[in-house]
Amino acid sequence: MKSTILVGGQAVIEGVMMRVPGAYATAVRKADGTIELDYNKFISKVSNNSFYGLPIFRGMIHLFESMSIGYKTLEWSAKIAEPNQKTNKFLDIILTIISLLFSLSLFVGIPLLVADLIQYYYLSENTFVFNIISGSVRIFLFLLYLILISYMSDIKRLFQFHGAEHKTVYNFESGDKLNIKNAHSFPKEHPRCGTSFIFIVMLVSIISYSVIDSLVVQMGVELTIVNRLLIHIPCLPLVAGFSYEVLKITAKYQNNIFFKILGFPGLALQKITTQIPDEDQLEVAIKALKHAFGDEIHKYEGKQFNAEAVG
Repeated sequence: MKSTILVGGQAVIEGVMMRVPGAYATAVRKADGTIELDYNKFISKVSNNSFYGLPIFRGMIHLFESMSIGYKTLEWSAKIAEPNQKTNKFLDIILTIISLLFSLSLFVGIPLLVADLIQYYYLSENTFVFNIISGSVRIFLFLLYLILISYMSDIKRLFQFHGAEHKTVYNFESGDKLNIKNAHSFPKEHPRCGTSFIFIVMLVSIISYSVIDSLVVQMGVELTIVNRLLIHIPCLPLVAGFSYEVLKITAKYQNNIFFKILGFPGLALQKITTQIPDEDQLEVAIKALKHAFGDEIHKYEGKQFNAEAVG
């Protein structure tokens, strides 16, 4: 039996962040070709609190922690990769708020509006049908968004580092020596990727919001667009918690035909969000993982693992 271990990561600007038990490290390629490393100790609340470790809740906590770490590492990588670029804290906050509102409008507001119009003119009131329509529109917009940004040169490099992260995690899981040659031989798509997680969230949200909407109707609340927004947005963490459990099960039983089918869309989506990395990018990812483990790396190298993580 393979042991399980929390190992995963994230592509950042000109680099990779790798997270391991008790710590995470980021490696960024500077303009002069050298690699800058950053190390941070980190213990998840899930490990310290039995309540937070319960199914559903652990997914919500992991999502919040991953977003927090991701934002910090992205900010740090930007400073290292582009040291001469001036930043403005106030402007950064404003841009973050605008980005959040844009994302909510695009992936929550528009799908609800389209579903409401279609159901109003062509279909009778049905919460399940409504959420199938809004979920389908959301998936279409997400795919379109990914395809469009994938043509940007900066995003292409980010997706290459994403591929480097996956190949390095695969290399680590296999028990083979961590090096560029070995890492290069592994797939760039990984079943526990954050891209797969997002896609599963979209699928799970169709069922989850159908149940939630039905309960709200039973309480006598009229499901207008505004009411749905006020209900659906606060419930996003709960939906993410359910989705996290689905992702863990899918990854654990990835050789089972049913879970292969369930996990296929996420892997197919990674054809867009991951690109084949070059040797320099693989070197960065490997250095990030080794730096995260530090002196403990010798305890893990040469052993096979199921790296349970969303990365």
